[in-house]
Amino acid sequence: MIRALILSALPFSLLSAADWPEFRGAAAQGHSDATNLPLTWSPTAHVAWKAAIAGVGWSSPVVIGDRIFLTSALPVGGVEDPKSDRSLHAMALDAATGKPVWDVEIFTATSPRAHRKNSHASPTAIHEDGKLYVHFGHLGTACLDAATGKSIWSTQEFAYSPVHGNGSSPVLFEDLLIFSADADTDPKVIALDKTTGKQRWAFARQSDAKKKFSFCTPLLIEVNGRKQLITPGSGVVNALDPATGKEIWHCFYDQGYSVVPRPVYAHGMIYLSSGYDKPVLYAIKADGEGDVTATHIAWTINKGAPHNPSMAVIGDELYFVADNGILSCADAKTGAVHYSERCTGPISASLLVADGKLYLQDEKGLGVVVKPGKTFQILAQNDLGERSLASYAVIESDLLIRTEGNLYRIKK
Repeated sequence: MIRALILSALPFSLLSAADWPEFRGAAAQGHSDATNLPLTWSPTAHVAWKAAIAGVGWSSPVVIGDRIFLTSALPVGGVEDPKSDRSLHAMALDAATGKPVWDVEIFTATSPRAHRKNSHASPTAIHEDGKLYVHFGHLGTACLDAATGKSIWSTQEFAYSPVHGNGSSPVLFEDLLIFSADADTDPKVIALDKTTGKQRWAFARQSDAKKKFSFCTPLLIEVNGRKQLITPGSGVVNALDPATGKEIWHCFYDQGYSVVPRPVYAHGMIYLSSGYDKPVLYAIKADGEGDVTATHIAWTINKGAPHNPSMAVIGDELYFVADNGILSCADAKTGAVHYSERCTGPISASLLVADGKLYLQDEKGLGVVVKPGKTFQILAQNDLGERSLASYAVIESDLLIRTEGNLYRIKK
């Protein structure tokens, strides 16, 4: 994890990671240094393999060596029904063939409710040192032996009353597994001992937002030699000391709630979207102390900010896509918008930067490849024709794309 933390503070040109160990990759900001990636594909062209994935889950793939890890929620009894109880699974696939290696049930959940764009297995797993940590939000958390799927520990001690289900993925820092627990009441950030699953600290989030629930995955960064856990929630973003949970700084954004996009960090600033009902994009200088609302907001953009997709920075440009498919490019230092153009249909998946290109995947399965730069240019449009809400992962020089029923490995 220290390596990933250091990488997050480095220029993207220096990043190097063969694996994809967590949501948005090794540096957690949607960048891959892989080259020779596919530009075009279809349901039948450039498909290395296609693997059927049972159940429903919008977690993204995790890649470690020759294994791919996913989570999914299967209907108890085997018949798909939104009202059925759920069997929450983790699974490993062979990266070369897509064939199952192991598939284990972690928890069962009684008739849980989720938003139509959510699932009971939306948080992405995270891998470290041969262990796979799987998180189902309010439904439970577990640590598995990544080779066998055998449980090392599991806990459902930290249940809370959700709104629309779960969504936030966990992060690892030293000996801690940390996740957001932004319930409708008493929202928190919780750190568990990663070897036992016991709570080490909890941070109570405070804001004036009337709706407290959110789904944002935290981001670990380093600022002036000091480690920070950036954790947006309803109405506020908090920067915490990841070792202790003590607050370093916070910045308010009024009534923003149901915050989903994972923040990104570049140029000394945190870029985030304030959530529903009307998102605002904030650039916040990350070197503050205490309440920085009046002092450290560098700039804002009030149009085209995402409700769901996470953003990406390439050099001096910030890229973000609204849920309606309008892609925008702005100067990351000043907020000056270079363009806002129709790019995809409705979209929830986060942006991917790889092989000198920007990749987007919309909710109907359309993958769009865009040339980075201040002028909008689509390089390719690739339609799988299947519903897709999960974000990309990269494996060697290939893409992994999860749809409603399948996982595709796309090759050049």
